[in-house]
Amino acid sequence: MNPEEQDRVIIRDNRKIDPVTGEARKPEPKDDAAGGESGALAPEPAEGPMVEASLLDERTRDLQRVQAEYANYRKRADRDRLAAGEIATGRVLSELLPILDDLDRAREHGDLTGALKAIADKLDGVTTKLGLVAFGAEGDPFDPTVHEAVMHDESAEVDEPTCTKILRKGYRHGERLLRPAMVGVTDPSGPVSAPPASPVAPEADTELDPESTAPEPEAQQNSEQ
Repeated sequence: MNPEEQDRVIIRDNRKIDPVTGEARKPEPKDDAAGGESGALAPEPAEGPMVEASLLDERTRDLQRVQAEYANYRKRADRDRLAAGEIATGRVLSELLPILDDLDRAREHGDLTGALKAIADKLDGVTTKLGLVAFGAEGDPFDPTVHEAVMHDESAEVDEPTCTKILRKGYRHGERLLRPAMVGVTDPSGPVSAPPASPVAPEADTELDPESTAPEPEAQQNSEQ
């Protein structure tokens, strides 16, 4: 063997990732002629694709978790924004309730005419569009959760506590109660039920015992003498 060939150093690039392309290298086939000896060690199995697959799965799970967290955040932010908008709208409508009361009184007295009536109609249209709902009418069953009773009466013409006089309308916005209705309530009046009779004790047996009423022998003899 030539001494120059014996001292020659062979360098092999066993890196599994190509530093230029960044792709995994395929294992090279065993070359006995290039290796110089038939008993050269076989190359190790390629672990690059397995490592890349595990990294891809981990990154996919991280991405899915981030997407789920972001979706929940958007839902929570949208819900909070809608709730804040409804609260702000309810506050504005609450400030307009005294004006609506004045317009209702003017309507009852027949003073709501001309330009004032046009303004009142526009205001009613705006408040209705914003979701303001008025409630409270004569004949409605009394509900303490939405009615404020300031007058009380009794009548046989009703079968349950009933709102028979509306002093001030109530208003709600969506599911939120802005103001209860001020009403007069009439309760049913029925005959006063008599208290239950107490149980009567059975009468004592008045029949006299013949033995107890018979005169004693001595007393009978004295009476005969």
